Amino acid sequence: MKPKVYLETSVISYLTARQSNDLRAMANQNSTIEWWETQRHHFDLVISEFVIAEASLGNAEAAQRRIAAIAGIMELETTDTARKLAKALIQQYALPAKVETDAYHVAVAATNGIEYLLTWNCTHIANAHTRPKIEATCRELGFEPPIICTPEELMEE
Repeated sequence: MKPKVYLETSVISYLTARQSNDLRAMANQNSTIEWWETQRHHFDLVISEFVIAEASLGNAEAAQRRIAAIAGIMELETTDTARKLAKALIQQYALPAKVETDAYHVAVAATNGIEYLLTWNCTHIANAHTRPKIEATCRELGFEPPIICTPEELMEE
């Protein structure tokens, strides 16, 4: 059985975006494309209604590319348990209230026992300051948190 990876929306955005002129964004795009082409087959990929909702926003052409990229990927259900965990992540200051959707990404992954949460959201999710708080909150409520990482961090030789 393959490990499961929850694809957070930022990964899909980098995967499908037009090539950026910004060096950091370009590097993230290239790493994402490399991961998608060489690594995704080692994992069972999953998303949630929150990924679909975010991927649908913005420029219609870009949204269409994002939705096409996630077509056929298993969508996890957002249960009441996931909603409670998302609220706890905010109430316990693991994540700020203004990024409630980020709390849902983590909560859906954790409550479904997903091994990895793949993201480029280094401001709120894949962040050295928030990651320990996210992990502690998940464990306090009885869930093993997913390993939060970027595509660069989830590469195998």
